[in-house]
Amino acid sequence: MSVQTPNADSTLAAVLKSLDDDKAEDVVQIDLRGRSEMGDHMVIASGRSSRQVSSIAEKLTERLKRDFGILSKVEGKAAGDWVLIDTGDVIVHVFRPEVREFYQLEKMWLSPDEAAKAD
Repeated sequence: MSVQTPNADSTLAAVLKSLDDDKAEDVVQIDLRGRSEMGDHMVIASGRSSRQVSSIAEKLTERLKRDFGILSKVEGKAAGDWVLIDTGDVIVHVFRPEVREFYQLEKMWLSPDEAAKAD
C-alpha cells in the first residue's frame, strides 16, 4: 500500500473514521482555520475508560502513520485520562468523560450557539 500525502481535510476524515471505528463517543469537530495557528481542525472525543482512551489514541496514531506517514506527537497515553494527539493539521483530544467535563475545551473554542448544539 502506498502512503498518500495528506491535506488537513483528508487527515480530518481519517481521524473521524478512526474514532468512529473505535467507538469513541460524543465526537465534536471544531474548525480552527483563521482562529488559531496550532492547526486547521480540533477534534474532541470521549472513551468510556482509561483503557479505551489509550487504545483509541494508539490505534489512531498507528493508522495515520500507516496510511499517511504522519508521525503524530502524543501526550498522556500512559495515564489514559486525557490524550492529546497532534497530527500537525488536526489536534485530537480524547478524554474520559469526567475529565472532559472538568476541562470543557469545547466551551473555549466553540461559539455559544455551537456549544449549545454540541451538548
